[in-house]
Amino acid sequence: MTTHSNPVPAVAFLKLWQIIGNPRAVPPVPALIPLGRTSFLNGVKSGKYPKPVKLGGEGSRAVAWRAADIQAMIEKIGA
Repeated sequence: MTTHSNPVPAVAFLKLWQIIGNPRAVPPVPALIPLGRTSFLNGVKSGKYPKPVKLGGEGSRAVAWRAADIQAMIEKIGA
């Protein structure tokens, strides 16, 4: 029997609401970075923040960000 000490997958993706938070969710989702939606997306567009990865097949508009990219961005901002 093998046990896994770390339940977090090696590759994880975060949706926008998981990054900027959602205080209206039940339970509320705290923000990883204190930015609004427009500010974050403008930063993505300008190249200041990481680009998202398209999820799903052709024609899908679903996107998410690599958790490792967001973690690196948070560390860079904090430095």
